Amino acid sequence: MIFGRKTPEALQINTERLKLVLAEPAQAVVWAKFQQENRHHLAPWDPQREEDFFTPFAWQLRLENARLQYQQGTAIHWALLDQHSAEMLGQCSFSNIVQGPFMACHLGYSLAAAAEGRGLMKEALDAAIHHLFSTRDLHRIMANHLPQNLRSARLLQSLGFEKEGYARSYLKIAGQWQDHVLNSLINPTH
Repeated sequence: MIFGRKTPEALQINTERLKLVLAEPAQAVVWAKFQQENRHHLAPWDPQREEDFFTPFAWQLRLENARLQYQQGTAIHWALLDQHSAEMLGQCSFSNIVQGPFMACHLGYSLAAAAEGRGLMKEALDAAIHHLFSTRDLHRIMANHLPQNLRSARLLQSLGFEKEGYARSYLKIAGQWQDHVLNSLINPTH
């Protein structure tokens, strides 16, 4: 068992409409393009970004770090690709993976504006969460959202996440410290 993994992880997860592909530095251009095309759409939900955030070079470095985190067992980052066109439609990340008595992580995700309203993120997260619970045997996944982000609230509820609290001035999003609703999903096999 390496870094708490019960079984080797696949580099790709297939769903009906998506391929979840493990993030790799060779995908830097694709990740940068996704961020560039969705810059304004994601801005209300993201930290303020410097201009270099949107460059392939910066994404090359980020994805090298993502690969290192994966190898260390502290994070898993997935690109969500259209099953037919291979266009990047979104991403999901399980970060701050902690073993020991906590056995938990944080979930983050984003979806292209053009892909919203089709249930794609639910499809992706259903598969990714199942994969994570079965390969890492984690007990808890935590996901937080801005109170006004009703799409995220509905998505998390549909996935079985339960509201656990409210954190004042939790993260600096869009240039301001903002409150967040705290949610978690407990591994149903525990």
